[in-house]
Parts: sequence; structure tokens; C-alpha cells
Amino acid sequence: MSLYTTLHLHNVPTGREDDYAAWFDGPHHDAVKALRGFVSADRYEVTREQVMPDIPQPWRFLSVYEFDYPSPGIDLPALGPLLAEARDAGLVDDSDESERIHSYAMYSDWVSSPNHQTDKPLSGVSIILANFVAGREAEYHKWYNEVHGPEVTRVPGKVAMKRGRLSPLQVEPRRYCPGSDLVFCALQTDDLLFTVKDFSARARGVSPSGIAMQPRSLAGSIARTVHYFRKISGSAFWPGGVAYDGDLSVYPADFARPAG
Repeated sequence: MSLYTTLHLHNVPTGREDDYAAWFDGPHHDAVKALRGFVSADRYEVTREQVMPDIPQPWRFLSVYEFDYPSPGIDLPALGPLLAEARDAGLVDDSDESERIHSYAMYSDWVSSPNHQTDKPLSGVSIILANFVAGREAEYHKWYNEVHGPEVTRVPGKVAMKRGRLSPLQVEPRRYCPGSDLVFCALQTDDLLFTVKDFSARARGVSPSGIAMQPRSLAGSIARTVHYFRKISGSAFWPGGVAYDGDLSVYPADFARPAG
């Protein structure tokens, strides 16, 4: 079996948002669940809060499809016609050719930190369309696995991470992807501004927690785009608070909202 994640980054015509939601949560979800290796399908909307606000956010919506494929070469293409139904029904606004469908062969399943409340749903996700510096791939993966992944997922509200490589198997439309690798982070927070702010503070060594991230590895390319989304599909939603296995009381009142 092979773990795969497909991202559908897209926009919806104005006034058709409810139609898309009804299609995704209804007949589309039923059809996707019938595919071999189905694990999950969830839908997200871009957030106002972003860790790198100067990076364009060309997509309002993100759908995430996760599979454990028996045979990727056979099974992944079966997702294409199901995604095309939305396009054929006029539910995708591709007037600027911004729609993207990227499939990734994942290196592993979720790697959780002690923050992760596994019995509760996610509040959202972040994605990085990432790259490593040529000739330094092994160093890049070692840094993520042993240093940066654990650092990131200990930030309040960030709870798990998994990564993958852009697959040679893709479904239409096959369009330019700026990153060879996916960094996929799970969120459990109702105060994303706090989570994003403390992530940045830890990276700069000024977090009220006293925790400072190690310097960014030179094996990680600065050619990357970062995008945060909140969960909008299904019936189970994050109940509130900031998932954190540490002490939120060390943060001043104007920095963090009390959990719970």
C-alpha cells in the first residue's frame, strides 16, 4: 500500500459556494469513498491569518483527498473524473487558469506532537509547496525529520505534520507546481492569529514560551509558498481552545487568548 495526498486548490464562482458545498459533502463524497484505498476527503477555506502575508493566496478553497492506494498507477487516475464533475457543472471558476490539482506520494503518515488531541477533529491545515537545495536532499529530510518537524508541531495549535514528494502520476489539469515537496501541517486552534504569531516568534527566538527554533537549514530552499486554511466540510469541527501540551499562562494577555 502507498500513502498519497491530492490537493485540489481552486475557486468557486460567486453565488455557487453553497452548491459546491452540497456537491462535495453529498454525491462527490459518496463517490470518492467508493474508490480503492480511500482514507479521507475534507474541504478548507483560506484564512485571513497567514504566516507570510506577502505571499499571494490565489485560491479561496482547498480540498484534500487522502488514500492508501493498493496500486497508485491504477488507482490515482480514478480520482480525475470525479474532480472533473465540478468543473463540468460550472462549480469551479478557472477563468484565470488558477486551478491546481497536485498529488503527492507521502513519505509517512501523520507524525504527531504531544499537542495533538487525536480524538478531536482538526480546525484547519497549512501547506507548504516546498523545495530543497540541489545536492542537499538528504540533509533537508534529516533536518525536517529530526529538528524542524518536531519544532513546528510543538507550537501551540500545530499538532502534526507529514510530508511527501510530487508524484509523477497526476490528474488533469496538469499545471505548474512551484514545489517538489509538500509540507502538510495539521492545526487544532480557534485562535490562528496566536498560533501564527507564536510560530514566527519561536523562529525569531522571541517567544514568551522561552522556546527558540534552531536556525533554518541551508538545505531548505527559500523558493516556497505557504498557505493556511480552515476546515469547512463535514459535521465534526474543532470544539475550541488552543491544543498545547505546555503552559499557555506564560503568554501575556494581549498575545494569547486563554484556552478552553
